[in-house]
Amino acid sequence: MKKLILFTLILVAATGYITVKYFKNLKSSGMHAGNIMRTIPDNAVAIFEFSNDKGFYDIFTGNTLLGSLVGEQKLGELDTVRKILFANPLLQRLFDGSNIFISLHASNQPETELLLTAAATKDTDAGAFDALAKLKKTGMLITPLTIDEKKGYTIFFAQLKKRFYIINTDENIYSASFSKGLLTRAALYKNDKETEAFTPLPDQQNSNSLANLYINYSQLSPLFDQLFKTKNHDLFKSFRLLPASAALNLNYKTDALMFNGYTNIQTDKPASYLNLFTSQLPVLNSLKEIFPSTVAYSMDMAVSNPVKFLSDLSVFHDKAGLKTEKDTLFARIKAETGIDLRTELNKALSNEFAVVTTRYRERFALIAVKDGSKLRPAMINISTMVNDDTGEFNYNKLPYFLLGDAFNSFKRPYFRIIDNYLVLANSIKELDSYSDSYLNRKFLNKTAQYSRFDNLVGERSNVTFFINFKNAQPILKNDLKDNFFNAYRGNKLSLENFYGASYQLTATDNNFYTNFCMLQNAIDTTGSVKATKNLQ
Repeated sequence: MKKLILFTLILVAATGYITVKYFKNLKSSGMHAGNIMRTIPDNAVAIFEFSNDKGFYDIFTGNTLLGSLVGEQKLGELDTVRKILFANPLLQRLFDGSNIFISLHASNQPETELLLTAAATKDTDAGAFDALAKLKKTGMLITPLTIDEKKGYTIFFAQLKKRFYIINTDENIYSASFSKGLLTRAALYKNDKETEAFTPLPDQQNSNSLANLYINYSQLSPLFDQLFKTKNHDLFKSFRLLPASAALNLNYKTDALMFNGYTNIQTDKPASYLNLFTSQLPVLNSLKEIFPSTVAYSMDMAVSNPVKFLSDLSVFHDKAGLKTEKDTLFARIKAETGIDLRTELNKALSNEFAVVTTRYRERFALIAVKDGSKLRPAMINISTMVNDDTGEFNYNKLPYFLLGDAFNSFKRPYFRIIDNYLVLANSIKELDSYSDSYLNRKFLNKTAQYSRFDNLVGERSNVTFFINFKNAQPILKNDLKDNFFNAYRGNKLSLENFYGASYQLTATDNNFYTNFCMLQNAIDTTGSVKATKNLQ
């Protein structure tokens, strides 16, 4: 977890104290980013790219956001490596102005692992490491290291009491890590040029970027498996199954971490549920206006053409080998009730539907319909009514076959129609809870913090994941593996320092324009972050 925290540190570092002068002085890496990224093992979850420029490191100075996020200890470790090793006069020119790539890797170890990769500048003396090893009182003990006939060094930092490993993995490209195992994988890694785990940004776009973030969606599940106690955790699950990679630029803001760019679908791999949204047009998101104030995380989906979406979903299920089960279910409903449920949904479905999980683990499906009163007879006919307003579906897996993977947790849910919304939940108590929020207008968008956050999020999208850190904390405490949650707490990384985050996909050219946003809590008049109650 400490390494994951350090990775987050690098990401968030780019959000503070950037001047116009710094933007003007950004340097080119001297080598195409794609050539460097091909040397990084393809089990990397994400890669963060930034320029090894003094101006970039100046961002760390006085950054209260970093201090509240990871604590001074982790910030000090990174700074120690830079100042003692790479800022040494003998090595300073080796990577000066080069772009640094920091990749995050899941592992079977108690911690996630980081790999640093960079191309040395031309006409530099790689023997500088040998010269540095001969010097005394440097704060380092440097010894030779060879992996697969590739030359490198083990560097013991007296101040950190930790070993750092660096090796020349390719011509003029160096890899480094605190994990010898990860560095060994990098040294032995052979790239299959036919399959690219990451798609680099175009050179022109890259040259104008302060920092970039690359994401390999296929490796998110191994990371989540490492962090969480159960492999079936629903958090961000649909995104983890998306066969795609993302390339995002940093978009500077003083109180928020923001990236935007593109998610590129990998067409040579089996499609996932989220692929269905690429053929839709962006839709104005309004369902979030009725999210309860207790929401921990949510997934909001929007389609411009509901009929096409439902048709595409049916084909998707057929390709997944579910045609017989699906057709048998709807044929049974037709025979027993006279209701052609798919036709009824085609007529009733509006443009948005969402799944919301609250801090109490309540889970609701919120489905916008054109006319709730017209849909009500069909819902009554397929359900056993508990009272005039509430019924339980008589058939299993209906929400899954009607609206897809995101609704898989609703096996035989209870339903209630409120105005023009079909609300599903797995218990009457949950339905009552949502009804109370709706009727008494206890909505998330009534809070000042959410208004700040929502101003940073695109108005139109097709899929949006949202997490409220304060509300999600009890769930994370229960679901994260103990060592990760304890390390998270022990390193002063506190979710209460941040309001929330969103990951937003907007369909364009059969791919997704992508926005990531993470907002810091509001600052009070004394200049300190407002404290929120510590959840036990």
